[in-house]
Formats: sequence, structure tokens, C-alpha cells
Amino acid sequence: MDRKVLLKKDMKEKQELVNIILDRFLPRKDEYPKEIHKAIRYSVFAGGKRLRPYLTLLAYGMYQPAVEPITPVAAALEMIHTYSLIHDDLPDIDDDEYRRGKKSCHAVFGDGVALLAGDALLISAFELVTLAEIEPKLRVQFIRELANAAGLKGLIAGQMVDINSEGKKVDKSTLNFIHENKTGALINLALRFGALAGGAPEKELAMIEEYGRLIGLVFQIVDDLLDVEGTQQELGKSIGKDASVQKATFPSVYGIAESRAKAAELTEKARLVIAPLGEKAILLDTLAESLLSRKS
Repeated sequence: MDRKVLLKKDMKEKQELVNIILDRFLPRKDEYPKEIHKAIRYSVFAGGKRLRPYLTLLAYGMYQPAVEPITPVAAALEMIHTYSLIHDDLPDIDDDEYRRGKKSCHAVFGDGVALLAGDALLISAFELVTLAEIEPKLRVQFIRELANAAGLKGLIAGQMVDINSEGKKVDKSTLNFIHENKTGALINLALRFGALAGGAPEKELAMIEEYGRLIGLVFQIVDDLLDVEGTQQELGKSIGKDASVQKATFPSVYGIAESRAKAAELTEKARLVIAPLGEKAILLDTLAESLLSRKS
């Protein structure tokens, strides 16, 4: 089977596993109080690539025959990612009316409900991690590391510097800080959790984590480029907003051509890092290629 076809098939199968867990775990939309449950489900099931949970399941599957034990952890990562999108779209942060091809959560349910929906997803994600059928010490470790990646030392730190950098000229180190924390931290952690729970040897775990760091940057560079060159129909969100509010992006710091070249260079490095893993890393290799050429 063609590698790209195999990747697409594998992603679809694993996305369905994650969606099943999310559907079972989250309250039904008609449960009281209905409005927040509707808002949560609206955002979680609005679509999306499910990239972070997929990375967890993919890394785990490299070392274990069945991925079900780690699936709650993967789904928890998607909950935290969705929370970050809901809050990111709020008027006081990025003020975006569209997400995943639909109206943003706050545009449909109001700012207050959207704020609480994001809060609920963030907090409940830690509960979901505890339901994973993995060693108890790993569950505790994952909760601690997830709190770091989503908190003051990770996602929130990146978001804060991102907000503070609007309308200012930033250097490359500041740009890297924003995106390594705002985007890269969860992508890297997703791979780390899967490989660690799967039993990856220390040397291979280090390779997978370095791969995660590199593709996290590639993902953000391509995202920044798509905001300049993509379409709202393809992306499912507003385009041109980065430039309109003078956000710190790779094209604004490096320029479009250099950003594109940097993404290609980082992708090649990511592929070389996991090359020693051989056949079991074939989907990671294919995924790196697909992230570079994605249109949404």
C-alpha cells in the first residue's frame, strides 16, 4: 500500500478511537446545565485533524500491539488542544469568528460560556488521564508533565509572549520561544507520552522527542505561511489576521521564502533523526512529509 494512503487510513482509524473515548467521557449535550455541554461538544466535535492524539497513539503503537490502553491520554491531549483554541479565539485574545470551518465557540454561545467551556475541557482532561490503563506511576507522571506543558512553563507562557509581541519587532529567539511553547510543547509531549508508555528504550525515546520538537516548529511555520497564502475555505478559520494585528510569525521575521526553506530543512532533519528506527517509524516519516505540504 502507498505510504500516504496507509497514513491516511491509519489516521482515520485512530481518530475514530479518540472520538469514541471523547463521546463516552464528555456529558451529553442535553445534560443539565445544557448550554455549557452543548458548547463543549460543539467545539470538540467540530472537526480537526486530531494530530496530537494521533501522535500519541502512533508512538505507542510502535512498541505495543494494541493502542486502547493509552487512548484516554490521547483524548485528554485533544481536550486541552480544543480548550486552547476556544480561549485563543476569544475577543480579548485573537478575536477570531471562525474555527475548523465553523463559527467559533464564543460566536455561537457567547464569551462567558466559551470561557467556561474551555476551562471545563482543561480541568477534565486531567481526570481522563487517570482512566488510562497504564502503570499508576506513569499516570501521575503524565499529569505532572501535562500541567507543565499546558501551564506557566509551556502553552500559557507562549500565549502570553505572543500577546505581548503584537505590533512589536521581535527577534528570532522570542519567536522560537512563542511557538516552541504555544504549539510545540503539546506536539512533543504527545509523542513522548506514547513512546514512554509503550516502553521505548531511552535512546529511541530521545529520537522521537527530537522528532517531535522539529515537526512542532514545522507545523507552526506552515500554519503561519497558510495564514498568508491559504484560503479560509481550506483552513476553516480567518486568514490574514496575523498581519492585520502584526503578530510575531515566521514570515514576519524570516520572510516567506526563508520560512518555506526553514520548514523544509527542519522536516529533513526530523526524518533523519528517526531514520535509525527503520520500518517501525515509517508512518512518522510519512507524517513529516505530509505536514510540510498540508493545505489546512
